[in-house]
Amino acid sequence: MKHAFRIRDIAAQSGLSEATVDRVLHGRAGVRESTVDEVRQAIAELDRQRTQVRLGGRTFMVDVVVQAPPRFSAAIRAALEAELPGLRPAVFRARFHLLDSASPAEVVAVLDRVGRARTHGVIVKAPDVPEIVAATRRLSAPLVTLVTDLPGSPRITYVGIDNRAAGATAGYLLQHWLGDRSGDVLVVRGHGSFRGEDEREAGFRAELAGGAARRVLEVVDAEDRADAVGAGIREVLTGHPSVRAIYSLYAGAGGNAAVVAAFAAQGRAYDVFVAHDLDGENTALLRERKLSAVLHHDLRGDLRRACHAIMQAQGVLPGPVRTNPSAVQVITPHNAPPVEF
Repeated sequence: MKHAFRIRDIAAQSGLSEATVDRVLHGRAGVRESTVDEVRQAIAELDRQRTQVRLGGRTFMVDVVVQAPPRFSAAIRAALEAELPGLRPAVFRARFHLLDSASPAEVVAVLDRVGRARTHGVIVKAPDVPEIVAATRRLSAPLVTLVTDLPGSPRITYVGIDNRAAGATAGYLLQHWLGDRSGDVLVVRGHGSFRGEDEREAGFRAELAGGAARRVLEVVDAEDRADAVGAGIREVLTGHPSVRAIYSLYAGAGGNAAVVAAFAAQGRAYDVFVAHDLDGENTALLRERKLSAVLHHDLRGDLRRACHAIMQAQGVLPGPVRTNPSAVQVITPHNAPPVEF
């Protein structure tokens, strides 16, 4: 296995012992394939974070535990790795534990493994369920929640958008654009007990309650599959001819494009479509005016604040750790970027 790093660095990155890493690198017998995969992942992460590995000075190792569709997990990885050089003179390195459609037990197992490793901080995006919250309480390193909060955990701060305000913003835009026209509203959300989505929906419904009476219909992406979203949309449209607006609370891969396709397949039009997160797919839909607006926030800024909070908790930066949610950015076809952020 070719690499350009010291065994010590690979061991720290993987959370394995130097002896185990040495056995993997030299192809010795008795090593599980999962352990080999961990070493390969560590080398790949070190290669992407090469400038950080070469720096001297105080080094902080952070573990990033994310349960999300691969597209959003990749966005988190890219955003943090883009921020690492800007944290100098501190040297930050990150280990990523990216889980797609994982059960709570699988998330707990990762958190417990992270808790046994040497780490300076843990950044978590996970469902707000009792067993996961209990696992966070077993962590000894400072904990930061990302994008969706775990208020019952011992987290030092939450970084991310104010989800209730974001949902209320979506409701405000939708009511403004629909005006006095009648029409039901379709809400599309992901599966799982993510507090962030619950807060978005609560803020959205509260804002709608202050305007014209509208029925809210819901489609849940229970399988993290665009075709399942499309099937759910078609079923709702068949029984409800008065749907005129859509609010998508999440950014599952292909989900918003599937919504657009489902309306088109039935020859139906909509007046307003508000979505979240300015990824490549949503940027394209926005520029084609198939989305009315995208609610966006600075993910790189969120992760920068997470690292600063960890340094504050470690006593390296002065001042108390504070929670300051990211501002909600309303992106329309007129201020959409030409390419993905």
